[in-house]
Amino acid sequence: MLKKLNESLPLQIFTALGLGIIAGLVFMALGWEDFAQTYLNPIGTIFLNLLKFIVVPIVLTSMISGVVSLQDMKKIRTIGIRTLVFFFSTTAIALVIGLVVSNIMKGTYATLEVSDLAYEAAEQSSFIDTIVNIFPSNLFQPMAESTMLQIICIALFIGFGIIVAGEKADPFMTWIDSCYEVFMVIMRGIIKMTPIAVFCLITPVVAVNGPQVLGSLAMVLLTAYICYALQGLLVYPAVVTALGRISPKKFLKGAAPAFAFAFSSTSSIGTLPVSMECVEDMGGRKAVASFVLPLGATINMSGTAIYQAVCCVFIATCYGINLTIPQMITIVVTAILASIGTAGTPGAGMIMLAMVLQSVGLPVEGIALVAGVDRIFDMGRTGLNVFGDISATMVVSHYEDVREAKQGNRVQEEIPERTGEDESGE
Repeated sequence: MLKKLNESLPLQIFTALGLGIIAGLVFMALGWEDFAQTYLNPIGTIFLNLLKFIVVPIVLTSMISGVVSLQDMKKIRTIGIRTLVFFFSTTAIALVIGLVVSNIMKGTYATLEVSDLAYEAAEQSSFIDTIVNIFPSNLFQPMAESTMLQIICIALFIGFGIIVAGEKADPFMTWIDSCYEVFMVIMRGIIKMTPIAVFCLITPVVAVNGPQVLGSLAMVLLTAYICYALQGLLVYPAVVTALGRISPKKFLKGAAPAFAFAFSSTSSIGTLPVSMECVEDMGGRKAVASFVLPLGATINMSGTAIYQAVCCVFIATCYGINLTIPQMITIVVTAILASIGTAGTPGAGMIMLAMVLQSVGLPVEGIALVAGVDRIFDMGRTGLNVFGDISATMVVSHYEDVREAKQGNRVQEEIPERTGEDESGE
């Protein structure tokens, strides 16, 4: 169990984060930026590599188990629709918050020199190509390349196959469950490295980017974190309270370990084991968590959506461009659609930002303005993404509890009627 680890994990991570910031400032003052990049950053990179290594088998085995445990195809469809509606609705709210707050704050942005900026954007796939690419042509290639949408598709098909095969698939399902337990043991060992990794990851960031963070980009970072706070501390607790019947205090306290891990690792997929433990501790269904959390780690990007909105307004302001209402609506629609193909791994938001900038005719070269401190943006947006995943899981779990309670009541009402008929016929 991760419970004991979860109790001390936030404190350990934020202590390491504070020490890393202090060390980064000291290294910056002494001119030791190269030392931090050369000797500390690789330790953090090893940690992230281990996360990437274990994430694919955990997502595959946990989602197969989640699909099989649900058994009923109709139930899977219902849960899937509710989850998607929740994700897209909250992402739209996050985008609106990002656009409103960033337009209020844009007057505080400093004027930056943009004439010499250059950024080469990665080639973007069309929405239709993204849909087509969800379905893999090879069983092992998606796992080798960590293509999460294809891995989820594989897990769904394997889970459906196990359900249809019935008893003949029991040995295979036992093997899947055994693999999941083995991978979770490995993951617990990796999680124990988190405080050390956080120190080694944040120190070079502060050492190299300290002047920028404290200078012209401070206000746009503040804007983003105000939006993260509004979505994470107001929107999600309110939604979970209204739809999931969980108090804001219980939700925020229960999700804190997952937020801390996501904030430090900047990987929502790597946070899955901690998120699952948090959901179970709050009374959520394990079967629902095994289905919703991996899906959310791939397509639920509310934090990333806020990042898109804030950066679009910031870049437009730096270039002397005022965004129109139609352009802002385009940002909302494009960011929601782009979130489908954004993997829950560190740095994926930069690719999505290029797509959104292109959709409203803003210069993609403007990404260079925020590229240097992207990791600081990424920490908050990933933590918020995980908050959204957990809130969706708790809401869907509650609806499953209500649905089963209604079914149980109907069964109890039907039993006396059948019993009465039998007695009268004797």
